[in-house]
Amino acid sequence: MVAIHIQNVSKRFEQPTGLFTAVDNVNLSIPSGALFFLLGPSGCGKTTLLRMIAGFSLPSDGHIRFDDQDMTFVPPYKRDTGMVFQSYALWPHMTIGDNVGFGLDVRKIKGQERSRRINQALELVQMAHLRDRKPNQLSGGQQQRVALARAVAFGPKCMLLDEPLSNLDAKLRLEMRAEIRRICKETGITAIYVTHDQKEALSMADGIAVMKLGVLQQQGTPSQLYRQPVNRFVADFIGESNFLPATLTHTNGKTLTVQTPAGTLTALHTQSSALSLTAKLLAAFRPEAIQLVPLDSTAPNTFPGTRLSSTYLGEIAEHLIQVADGTTIKVFELNPLAENAASPQVTLHIPPENVMIVNDS
Repeated sequence: MVAIHIQNVSKRFEQPTGLFTAVDNVNLSIPSGALFFLLGPSGCGKTTLLRMIAGFSLPSDGHIRFDDQDMTFVPPYKRDTGMVFQSYALWPHMTIGDNVGFGLDVRKIKGQERSRRINQALELVQMAHLRDRKPNQLSGGQQQRVALARAVAFGPKCMLLDEPLSNLDAKLRLEMRAEIRRICKETGITAIYVTHDQKEALSMADGIAVMKLGVLQQQGTPSQLYRQPVNRFVADFIGESNFLPATLTHTNGKTLTVQTPAGTLTALHTQSSALSLTAKLLAAFRPEAIQLVPLDSTAPNTFPGTRLSSTYLGEIAEHLIQVADGTTIKVFELNPLAENAASPQVTLHIPPENVMIVNDS
């Protein structure tokens, strides 16, 4: 177990048109024993950052520390990190046991100790009974378990996972999410996991860092990022959000009042200090946070709309509602009554705790 500190790390690549910055002055601290996610779309720099932590690529600027030890220029084989690749990277001519023991062989661990560690790692991933099979005799999910066992067999300081579930079907991905989290927590190992799948990150992570074009946008727990995003990108990338242009009219330390095309909205002032109230602002709110209320409701954060369409899906109904300035808002109604879709005129209510004021960036 080790805490990982990424300090002012940048990575630039030379191109015919000049220097390209893949990672731009990133600062992160990952606690010991955490399952931490680097999340973002393709090309955001998350895999480049993971490769620098692994030692496969050197930073152009900054430092990477494991606890108090500077690992910036330490070669990969001296970092004690276990790597789990997207493609599994298993040796096809070796048995499962020998694949898991590969890292032990490199470290000159032999005999009974080697066998004990292989058995221990395979039991951890529930694959001990398949020790003598070859990789081509296993399913994709089983191969991924073997890759995990290989990564933990030699007792690494941390485990690095590069989109390990992207080659699996939807059902297996769900199963392996729980397995990876169980393995990380049972071993107590620090793990850094790269993905572009928001649901994967929200369901598994202790902490998440969201990246865009090489720049760290926000770091926090899954709940913090979902309920307190600092800008439009984070609010839109993690889950679904509606947005209205907002002008700040009043703040008292506990609440913010903004004017929007749909009317006046009040929000709880819970955003992080990264929110700039002098920048261009948006009022953001999740489709599931909006309530359909009686037309004569006088509750705060209430405004009228016209229903454009409704899709009844049993447990929810998806409504598209047009508000005053012509903006279309998506509303998820839980446990709907089918006949509610009959009336085109609706009134929407958003509790203040569900209104998020974010920077338009």
